[in-house]
Amino acid sequence: MRHPSLSSSPSLGLYFDFRNPSTWQRDPAAHYRWTLDLIAEADRRGIGSVWVTEHHFFEDGYLSQPLTALAAIAARTEHCRLGTAVVLAPLYPAVQIAEQAAIVDLVSNGRLELGLGAGYVLPEFEAYGADIAQRYPTTDATIAEVGRLLESGGVTPSSVQDPLPRWAGYLGPIGAGRAGRLGVGLLTLNRDSYVIYRDALEAAGHDPADARMAGVANFMVADDPESAYERVLPHLTHQLNSYRSNAAAGRDKPARKLSEDEVRSRGSGVIRPLEVLSAEEARIRVRTLTEDLPIEHVYVWASIGAMPDDLAIRQMELLTELSLDD
Repeated sequence: MRHPSLSSSPSLGLYFDFRNPSTWQRDPAAHYRWTLDLIAEADRRGIGSVWVTEHHFFEDGYLSQPLTALAAIAARTEHCRLGTAVVLAPLYPAVQIAEQAAIVDLVSNGRLELGLGAGYVLPEFEAYGADIAQRYPTTDATIAEVGRLLESGGVTPSSVQDPLPRWAGYLGPIGAGRAGRLGVGLLTLNRDSYVIYRDALEAAGHDPADARMAGVANFMVADDPESAYERVLPHLTHQLNSYRSNAAAGRDKPARKLSEDEVRSRGSGVIRPLEVLSAEEARIRVRTLTEDLPIEHVYVWASIGAMPDDLAIRQMELLTELSLDD
């Protein structure tokens, strides 16, 4: 298993959900072309990783097939690592995930980082005939079986990487223990999870020195943080309300919509408040987040709720110019 030393610098990455909300909607095909162009330019400029995510039936066109998207991204890039954060493991047979992952790894010449998670949106489980009450044990079993299939030649063609890096998208302490017992990477930057994860690795017979972590940092980068925050605020409000409404979908009580003023006052209640940082502030923040932890990748939202293109482009430029070794 690959892992950095505790003193090495993580790679910086961008996280894409391909949202295209009606308020700011553009032609869907043009939106995908624009996003792929941004990713290709980020790769050309040296971005360390690109990550994609998964949800179904969101009104704003949230990406529904992350490995399909990564196959397209692989064809437009040459260097960056390509990650899923996450594939919703309980929705699919393990063999389907393993086959698709192997193809993406082949197309990218061995650049895939396969993150698998449990999900939480009830209509997604209903549509795929999956049991939401069993999502955590199902995810554990799928992570293990995908690894077995890939490493035993159980799917063809085989992936380039052997073993192919697998990650568990578990955020809390219980999930940290699950990831450790499975012997896979942990997709969180939560410092409190590290000791639990490391100890679980060791207790399950894995080398604790193989611990590796990665995750999304809840900030964006801009030349003028104050101005950028006000411009991104409507898009951030949309993002937060989208998560809230879809988490409540199919349940008894609908989610209350947040106002922009509530979000501005950091009253999201769902996701930690977004900060907009200068490049130097971002460099310091990443070093603080990752100090003394085996973190391989830190990634930020490439575009929050389809925020203005110039903000997304400039953030990409700033991130690719940022050095964590100074």
